[in-house]
Amino acid sequence: MSDARDQPSLVVKTTSGADCPEACNQAFTVAAAAVAAGARVSLWLTGEATWLALPGRAGDVDLAHATPLADLLEVVLAEGQVTVCTQCAVRRGVEPSDLLPGVRVAGAPTFVEETLRPGTQALVY
Repeated sequence: MSDARDQPSLVVKTTSGADCPEACNQAFTVAAAAVAAGARVSLWLTGEATWLALPGRAGDVDLAHATPLADLLEVVLAEGQVTVCTQCAVRRGVEPSDLLPGVRVAGAPTFVEETLRPGTQALVY
């Protein structure tokens, strides 16, 4: 039986939030689909996507014919890792205590470390 550590890894980074709902929703959809497929997933929220890590904010992004962002985020939080960029949070006055449970704050060194792991695929939206 294979262990979760043997599964493929996917790092998805989105800089888009409510300002560009289609790109944002695509990133969340891919991350949630990868979780459902059994991949280890790390979703990075940077730029305007930072706001989506605050309670209730994912519900602000509405896109016709798409799974609600809040539902997709719930899937990724349940089985994957969600990270907010350190600098992006600071620029927006977002404190770690403001974030949804399970969301961490980390910077570029952590992003680079994750993306350089053998067998990892990175996608940026």
